[in-house]
Parts: sequence; structure tokens; C-alpha cells
Amino acid sequence: MGRLFVAAVLLFVAGCSGGENAVPGGGKLDALLAKAPVHTGEVTPGSTVDRIKKRGKLLIGGSQDAPLLSQLDPISGELTGFDAYLGKLLAQYIVGKPQTELLSATSETREPLLANGTVDVIIQTYTITPARQERVAFAGPYYRSGQAIAVRKGTSGIAKPADLAGKTVIVGANTPGVKAVQDVAPTARIVEFGSDPECLTALKQGRGEAYVQDQALLVADASKDSELQLVGEPFTEDPYGIGLKHGDVEFQRFVNDWLREIGKSGLWQDVWKQTIGTVVTGDAPSPPAIAS
Repeated sequence: MGRLFVAAVLLFVAGCSGGENAVPGGGKLDALLAKAPVHTGEVTPGSTVDRIKKRGKLLIGGSQDAPLLSQLDPISGELTGFDAYLGKLLAQYIVGKPQTELLSATSETREPLLANGTVDVIIQTYTITPARQERVAFAGPYYRSGQAIAVRKGTSGIAKPADLAGKTVIVGANTPGVKAVQDVAPTARIVEFGSDPECLTALKQGRGEAYVQDQALLVADASKDSELQLVGEPFTEDPYGIGLKHGDVEFQRFVNDWLREIGKSGLWQDVWKQTIGTVVTGDAPSPPAIAS
């Protein structure tokens, strides 16, 4: 869906931890839950699914500051967005109710949170890479995006990836943006920050001339910040996966089966329409094919 998303977002751009009720119901979510499947098959005793069922809630590592993906509304207390709703729907599938607990995660803490069992899943624009697959089991991909360039509005001299050569480029620590910049502009000076808000602040402060990040995040950022400008199209294709504990093949298969089910039923597209599709024009894309 990367290219469809690219065309749509270009049209658009041109014109703390949560408790177990961090994602309460609401009109949009209730409509999605009404169509959501619930797993009724046998569960292996002692498996991850069995433990989640007995606990009665799904522990999710994620964000509360990513518009359109997973953002906490300070007034309503609702966590909304594509990733947030998928987390609720996965909980519904496993537990029979959308009971979750969200723990804030960063690019540096995601893998430790999975490895030590603090969370069951990471749903946080988590790009699948060969290096990460050595430490994390991924279900999916459930979404496709790509690395793109953002600058302060009015910046000149950066129109394409090659223009990053010799420039100071901001990237998120331990994100695919690091390698993406190294590949297209080996002479760029890369500076890393721990979160998307930190990167945006650094860009506005002039600590870098450009910011390279996943396009989905940049589009969300640009939707609420008039100082930010996206340049060109994504220059990589990045598949998002649901992060699981490394080696948990049974749970990986379980989550993949769920993703296939919501893709075939149209529920995936409904989630897209209620979130990303509220600012991106065009029909909902087809979900990416799940890896074998």
C-alpha cells in the first residue's frame, strides 16, 4: 500500500504510561468492535495466548503522542489511531473484550520490553528489518510506509534524498532512518534523538537541516504543525510489524491468522478509514500480504 499512501498523503500535505483503560470505548471504536472477531478455538495451556486470557487484558508497548496512529486525547482520555485501534481489536480477539494496558515504549526500549515479558506485543510503527528479526518475532506486516524527508517550512536546497549530502540530518535513534540516510547520502552528518517529538523540536531549533522519519509519522506531524514541510516522496518501503517475543512461533502464527482474518473481512480497511483515512484522500488500500 506504500505507493497509494504516498500519492494520497502528498495531496493532503499540499492542501508516559497509560492504565488499563487508556483506550476507552468511543463512537469509532465501538463501531469497529461491533464487527470484531473473537477467537473460539483451542488454546495451548501455558502459551502466550493462554496467559493473556487468564490475565484478562493485553499488555501493549506503544505510544501516546503519534497523531493518526496512537495519540492520547488529554480531554477525553481516549487513545485513538490506527495502531491504538488494532491493539483493542487484538485484545477483543484474544480476551473477548477490548481490555488493554498501554506501556510507553521508545525505539531503545521496545526489544527489552518484549524480551523480559513486560509487554505481550509492540504496536508502534515497528518496521520489520533483518537485524531486528534476529531479536524480535514479527507478525505481519500489517501496514506499509516509507522513509521521507521533512524540513522547516521555507528551507531551500533540499528537494530529494541526494540533497542530504553534506547536510546535518536528524533521525530517530535506532530507527531505519539511520541506514536510509547513510545509503542515499553517505556524507550527511547524522544526529539521533530518542523520540519523534524530540526530533521535531531539534529540527525547529535548527540543530539539523532535515528530519528523516517514517512518512506516516511525518504526515501526522505536518497535519498539526504548520512549520513542518514534507519534501518529495518516500525513498524506501518500510513494512510495519507487530513485535512479539523472539522465538514465540505459536503466538506469531496466532497473530498472523488474526491479521489475515481482519484483512479478508474488511475490518482492516474500516480501521484505516476511521484513522489515517480521515486525512488521506481516496479509497482504503488493501492490507499488505502477511509473510509466511
